[in-house]
Amino acid sequence: MKTACSALLFCIATISVGAGEPERLTIRVSPTVSFAPANLVVRTAISANADNRLVEIIAESEDFYRSSEVQLEGDRAPRIATFEFRSLPPGSYEVRAILRGSTGAERATVRQQINVLASAAGH
Repeated sequence: MKTACSALLFCIATISVGAGEPERLTIRVSPTVSFAPANLVVRTAISANADNRLVEIIAESEDFYRSSEVQLEGDRAPRIATFEFRSLPPGSYEVRAILRGSTGAERATVRQQINVLASAAGH
């Protein structure tokens, strides 16, 4: 019985470990809904890889565009990068993070939608 339980636990652990490659890039934008002028904080998590050279963050609506980028030192780069976009006007925004490799090619792209509402005071 003890051997059967040990074998079952080993199989479960093996399946969990081999479940697939971790995501190369994730983002979390906050707040997802706010009033203008909005300050957004974009936190990226980047998997360590020797080919990582640049992460670019873009906040874009129909009438507004802002971007920022940070150079990365491959697998020695910090796993977390935080960006802040200040005073965004009202609009529906797509916030994108693009991870680029040593040749400039895209390694990963992620997106998140956020909404900046017109101020209730009409400013």
